[in-house]
Amino acid sequence: MTTSPVLQDASALSRADRAFFRFESLLNLVGGITIFALVALAVVHVLSRKLLNAPVPGYIDWTQQCMALFAFLGLAYTQREGGHIRMDIVIGQLKGRPLWLAEWLSILLILILTTALIYGTFYHFDRSFDMTRPNWSTDSSIDISLPLWPAKLVVTLSMVVLWLRLWLQLWGFGRALRTGDEQPVAVPLVMDASQQARAEAESVAGADK
Repeated sequence: MTTSPVLQDASALSRADRAFFRFESLLNLVGGITIFALVALAVVHVLSRKLLNAPVPGYIDWTQQCMALFAFLGLAYTQREGGHIRMDIVIGQLKGRPLWLAEWLSILLILILTTALIYGTFYHFDRSFDMTRPNWSTDSSIDISLPLWPAKLVVTLSMVVLWLRLWLQLWGFGRALRTGDEQPVAVPLVMDASQQARAEAESVAGADK
């Protein structure tokens, strides 16, 4: 089992975190399956073109469409696990309430940015989606004319899931700021280099078992 930097307890916050994490994990799994399917499609495409001189029709179109799945469905999962790249030279030196205040403010800024992105991505989806047309789309891919609105909708929905995760983390860091808890639940804890190395070693050992 992969070591997670997120602690758990019996509180309502932790229960909500675990329930939502199951949904995030499902989306992340869909993204992983999509990558596997694209690799398989690439193999079929290359072999078919080499041996039969018959490449897969719309291979580039399908690849472009599916990129939205594995690029965005895992956003909330990675946010929950604290896996996004971050600069923690300063934050890593903080402890207690100053740390939770810094984390709370950073999550608030990300939430504001995500809200703007939801609006913008939905605007692009709405501009692409048109039920009056045969394929329900005003724009499509170049080769086999795949409608582009499904991929654009995936981006918006992924941002909504991330938005909900950010609210949970605001709750978690806000609770830690109020109580002064040194080990809050439902939020990713900052790990130093040795802790990260130990967690990765435990993850590999768990995979071997």
